[in-house]
Amino acid sequence: MIKRKTKTESKMKKSIHIIYTTCIGFVFCMTGCGQEDTVQKETEPDNIMKFQIIHPSQQSKSVLRATETAFETNDQIGLFVTGQDEPLQIAGNYVNNASLTYNGEAWIPAKPIYWNDGTYDVYAYYPHFSPILSVDETEFNVALDQSTTKTANTLGGYEASDFLWASTKKQTAGNAAVPLKFRHCMSKLIVRLIKGEDYEGDLAEDATVYIHNTVPSATIDLSVGVATKALYGTEASIKAKPAGDHRYTAILVPQRIDNRRPLIEVVMKGVSYLMESKFLFKPGIQHTISLTISKNPDQVKIEIGGEVEDWEPTQES
Repeated sequence: MIKRKTKTESKMKKSIHIIYTTCIGFVFCMTGCGQEDTVQKETEPDNIMKFQIIHPSQQSKSVLRATETAFETNDQIGLFVTGQDEPLQIAGNYVNNASLTYNGEAWIPAKPIYWNDGTYDVYAYYPHFSPILSVDETEFNVALDQSTTKTANTLGGYEASDFLWASTKKQTAGNAAVPLKFRHCMSKLIVRLIKGEDYEGDLAEDATVYIHNTVPSATIDLSVGVATKALYGTEASIKAKPAGDHRYTAILVPQRIDNRRPLIEVVMKGVSYLMESKFLFKPGIQHTISLTISKNPDQVKIEIGGEVEDWEPTQES
């Protein structure tokens, strides 16, 4: 016998079906909303300020990122941001001497820097230091011993002396990173030793090279990246960094040596070879001086080479 469904039973089942469908939709909505919130939390804010840091040695290259031969992991730059056309100041800027650290892939600020409405000018320098007591006459000294090597906590004498500067103007919020193309503010000298025909034996691999009678202190205008020899600076001797293949290098404050005086001294196998000369150390320029060493210390031949901009970094020896 076939039992017919009553109207009451049919209505109850229809109601249960509707309730079930509604619950499925509610669960789906809850799941979807939860995922959307998670994505929003993990997404980087659109107004965070990013930077494209370019080393001077990369200016003529297509690769626009730090490499092992340019900036290295844990290097730090200093950063100022002002409103467009506003003067750079010690304090009161939009960003005041913030530090950015290179982690091997990107430059990370100590605290996130966010865009605001408006247009900005950006200034940066390397290596970062604090405090800065003047932005137009920032005091800076090159190391007297530039042969010291880099450690986990400090730069080597040579690296700490190579002051770099960059600036870009009229920057606004957007997805593009702020481009900062650094340039050298100091001067670089390479001393190259060549064995003369009458020199007996091989040139020593552990010679010591000094640069005499230059002023190691400077003042730097951070708004334009210009280094000036300290007006009352005292002349000193700088120990150069070995660079391999009988080459030695040092970073010097830009300056002119007008009077002929001892400039380069090479100490090798207990013998001192001294070169006297006038010289103009130009900002952002690499100079090369080749010295042909003979058996007579008083007969060193001197050859001054060409000038190079955006020079390659010197590796740790």
